[in-house]
Amino acid sequence: MDSQISIPKALITQYRGLGIAEKELVAVLQIHQFHTDGNLFPTPDEISERTSFTTEECSKILRSLLQKGLLIIEQKHQNQQVGNECYSLEPLWEKLFNIPMQEKQIPEQTENLFPLFEQEFGRPLSPFEIENINIWLDQDEQEPALIKAALREAVLMGKLNFKYIDRILREWKKKGIQTVDQARQHGKKFRQGQDKNTSDKSNTKRDVSLYYNWLEEE
Repeated sequence: MDSQISIPKALITQYRGLGIAEKELVAVLQIHQFHTDGNLFPTPDEISERTSFTTEECSKILRSLLQKGLLIIEQKHQNQQVGNECYSLEPLWEKLFNIPMQEKQIPEQTENLFPLFEQEFGRPLSPFEIENINIWLDQDEQEPALIKAALREAVLMGKLNFKYIDRILREWKKKGIQTVDQARQHGKKFRQGQDKNTSDKSNTKRDVSLYYNWLEEE
């Protein structure tokens, strides 16, 4: 009864078109099997036990699948309890069966977004942080360039956390800001207003000229 699993043929024949590496394919198959076994949120350790990959490799593979939008983390509500996480391969199945193969390339600007966040935070992103970025991209339809700009403003303001970046993006969206240039102009006006209300404490004041240079980079 349990000696076979059902895998879509398209996954085996078309995974390269989705940008999935062989190690990622193995991880997908293991997650699928874990789901069949009743484990909806396997840890890197558990995946490692079934493969030749180390736990660290499994963590990197899971992060990569999340970054590519092929895997998501969902909240399961069981017995009126909240907080039961699970991995879902639904985005993978949707891309596999609904999107023409020639359109399944991840934009380079989006792909570079995750390494930039990890560089600024000085550590690998957690699955939930990766999912947060994917929400900005997919649900909020934020442009990668604007997310990049919001991250850099958070760095300059010394408030490097996802809640602050989310507030920046929501504020820009509310004001109809859609380009990096508009964000730069908005930031300039904001700081001009701030300057009128602050005393001349130049020794401790941040050099905001960096803000403009950073936003102008592409």
